[in-house]
Amino acid sequence: MIFKIYSYFRGSFTNKNNMLVNFSIQNFGSIKDKQTLSFEADKSKHLEDYYVMNVNGLRLLKLGLIYGANASGKTTILKALDFLRTLVLNPKTQKTETFNFEPFLLDENTPTENTVFEIEFIQNETRYLYEVELNKEAIVREKLDVYNSRKSNVFERTTDFQIKIAKIEFGNKIKISKSAEDALENNTLWNNTVLGGYLKTNVASKELKDLIDWFNGYLSPLVHTQTTLDAFITSQINSSKIKKETLVSILKKADFNISNILIKEKEFEIPKISIILDGKSKSAIHELNKEQKFSVELEFEHTVGNNKYLLPFNNESQGTQRYYGFAGILSLLIGNSIMFSIDELESSLHPDLFQHFLLSFLVNSNKSQLIATTHNREILNNKDIFRNDVIWITDKDNENSATELYSLADFSTNVIRDTTNILNAYKLGKLGGTPNLGSYYINIDNESE
Repeated sequence: MIFKIYSYFRGSFTNKNNMLVNFSIQNFGSIKDKQTLSFEADKSKHLEDYYVMNVNGLRLLKLGLIYGANASGKTTILKALDFLRTLVLNPKTQKTETFNFEPFLLDENTPTENTVFEIEFIQNETRYLYEVELNKEAIVREKLDVYNSRKSNVFERTTDFQIKIAKIEFGNKIKISKSAEDALENNTLWNNTVLGGYLKTNVASKELKDLIDWFNGYLSPLVHTQTTLDAFITSQINSSKIKKETLVSILKKADFNISNILIKEKEFEIPKISIILDGKSKSAIHELNKEQKFSVELEFEHTVGNNKYLLPFNNESQGTQRYYGFAGILSLLIGNSIMFSIDELESSLHPDLFQHFLLSFLVNSNKSQLIATTHNREILNNKDIFRNDVIWITDKDNENSATELYSLADFSTNVIRDTTNILNAYKLGKLGGTPNLGSYYINIDNESE
């Protein structure tokens, strides 16, 4: 899927410490039983200054890397997080609309069971726990708790499936009038979250606004391997959300020999078009007026010796094009509080550049988080720059082929010690997450029938 990522950003970036704490998934795609991705750091002090942020009394990690075999469920983790984001920010407008996802299908029971998401995060220095349970037709259950001195309920929602109506019970941690409660409940369709209903209702609530702001301003859309980032990054430069000089500096440090970025607006015209409506002698002909339009042309300046040369963006290598997007993401991660999810981070990148990107993020950011899937095995072989609790592995359960998610920090010291060569342990199958490959020999029957 190729899309312009900037169309999904409807809020502004923030400089506050807004963090993801935990994310749990059950019965979604290749995931059957509840699996949890956690950004809570373990007790290790290894590379503490680069990886760990102290927020609201929690030690939270900046980075999460998901490693595993093909079809083991790595991307499913990111898709689930992106699905929840879309569920909140793009509420359905009609009761008849259904959700586009699949539960775990390799089981007799799960196709008819509900899917469950739980997400714990910090927004505006407040810690929230949000839970939502759904099937393809509607939201079944929804709950929001807030942590202050103790956990308190903001709201709890259920759905009456006979009359297809949402029912919301408000807790004592939300200040909202009875008329606003009624309006919010009336606007929350059975296939809307309460947050989606809030987006369609003219009421004020700090807690509900906090959630919307987190999903809209902190959690970014998923960056797929096919996602085109250049238009989004260029728009961020034009709107001064990214400094061009910073981007050029990042590209220089990545050894791309780029000395400047040139962005030009090119004017073009939409010509008059005659449309014949009936194709007969008395045809009605409508003309579209000329309209001025603008397109953006992107060029990179390369300095070779004492000479400067301009190359159109489309003439650059695929790796250069992709890293232009990543350099922009890096700039946003450093200058704001934001989270990006990237599928197959190493795609089109040299292993050294892959590592350079991660280290640049870790050294320079202090308010953002990054989660990425990867096939780069070097992350398992370099304890000098990676912590065990940031490396996650997806594996398929032998019994039902469902995804299991765990981090290297989950292993006991009997499996992983400080002196253990993690890559060798992985190759020997001690950590799971390896493809179960058969013989190289392929028998092709060439006999004619």
